[in-house]
Amino acid sequence: MTESSYDGIIFDVDGTLWDSTFVVEKAWNKALKDNGYSDVSVTADRLKGLFGLPMLDIIEDILPESTLEERKEFLPHCSKYEFEFLEKEAGRVYEGLEESLRILKEEGHSLYIVSNCQKGYIELFFEKTGLGHYFDKGICPGDTGMLKAENIALIVDRFGLNRPLYVGDTHMDAEACVKAKVPFCFASYGFGSVNDYAHIISKPLDLIEICR
Repeated sequence: MTESSYDGIIFDVDGTLWDSTFVVEKAWNKALKDNGYSDVSVTADRLKGLFGLPMLDIIEDILPESTLEERKEFLPHCSKYEFEFLEKEAGRVYEGLEESLRILKEEGHSLYIVSNCQKGYIELFFEKTGLGHYFDKGICPGDTGMLKAENIALIVDRFGLNRPLYVGDTHMDAEACVKAKVPFCFASYGFGSVNDYAHIISKPLDLIEICR
């Protein structure tokens, strides 16, 4: 690893490592129906535009007339149904991801995950994909009580990273990187659209040359 290469690569999950929206669509629609919101539904495409937001913000977008208390009450039901559905049907890992992770580890990079997902989601991703052994740590708001920018900074500080890089797919990821003062790599194959970034990749394997 050269002096100018990145020593720690921090990844988002949804839209960067895998796409679970087609499963979450089914889970959330059942949760809505079973909890008195049978007139409301979501689609995978709509979820792609919401993933990356904190969970309560996603619920507010789907249930704009709800109170904060109602959203907090609905949140554990969403999480429960989502986990149950993903246990039966995993999301789709992006092509070339495991090869990318393997090469990055072999070349001396430390790998991490920071996501605004609910507690246990990163561990579920590890379980369903078998990719957990590539990562040194994964954290989310449910673990720390903090959102993405603060959690990125926490990983940088905790593991003493001198040249970290964050890989994500939305403008919210880019904004978090600005706050955390960490360079942002835009995964253009994901869910979002970003104009300001240090690097851009069209597939996971593109990351190899950037990190060398």
